Amino acid sequence: MKKKLLFSTILMVMLVFTTGAIAADTLKKISDSGNFITGVRDGSIPFGFHNDKNEHVGFSIDLAKEFHKALEEKLGKKLNFKTIVVNPKTRIPLVANGNLNMVTGSATHTVPREDTVDFSLTFFLTGSQLLVKKSEGYSTVKDLSGKKIGAAQGSTNEKTIRNLNKSGYFNPAVRLVVYQEHTQGMLALNNGIINAYCTDGSLLAGMKSKVKNSDDYMILGEMLSYDPYAYILPENDSNFRDFINEQLIRMFVDGRYMKYYEKWFGANGVVPFPMTDDFRTLIKLQSWPL
Repeated sequence: MKKKLLFSTILMVMLVFTTGAIAADTLKKISDSGNFITGVRDGSIPFGFHNDKNEHVGFSIDLAKEFHKALEEKLGKKLNFKTIVVNPKTRIPLVANGNLNMVTGSATHTVPREDTVDFSLTFFLTGSQLLVKKSEGYSTVKDLSGKKIGAAQGSTNEKTIRNLNKSGYFNPAVRLVVYQEHTQGMLALNNGIINAYCTDGSLLAGMKSKVKNSDDYMILGEMLSYDPYAYILPENDSNFRDFINEQLIRMFVDGRYMKYYEKWFGANGVVPFPMTDDFRTLIKLQSWPL
């Protein structure tokens, strides 16, 4: 009996220490290293991209700088603000393995991804659409049946096209071509290698706005998926997740979020993308009392 009790006690102690080892402590890691390291996108206009002056700018990068300032205030020390460019294939592994403190990009929050990482509150609302050349004469998404559609590897957009093929939505099925970056997909579309490129509508609007012959392209109106964007955070670190969510709520409430939204998505922004009523309601619902 005593042996069983001793074994149970040792097992419980081991479980406590094991659980503690699994849980991350990102705030301590940032404080000890003196670095806030976030993953950002390039070519994901206007969330993260290089402008005409070769400056890395964007909506999510502006919000990341707000997180940086809040971290310095909370930790009571100056921190280096470091960014690392990620793509849909690398962004989750780099957070999961601890190389990044978080990713401030344009990632869709999905249930399967919760198995590996955590996510912040939703900070943007969009959905998968198709960018095509006007000269091809497509008017609906189903007009692309049997054609070649590009998408970023590891993205929800790639999954959306695969699911539509499986469901028989396209008849005949489309041929999916995957790319590492949106810029590669846009180049393929421009050169006639693919007939359409699929990503979120807000990103397609940004891609379209940056090409010289932008009037030659159009976004097909039909929304193929629902894509709530959230920032990628380390698994099992509720303290850091709560901190990031608190900063988002503060920006929702005090107007900083809308200031940045107007800067990038307003009528005179880089990519005009009016906020829908559903999106406004979601922002309100997430503005919990501080």
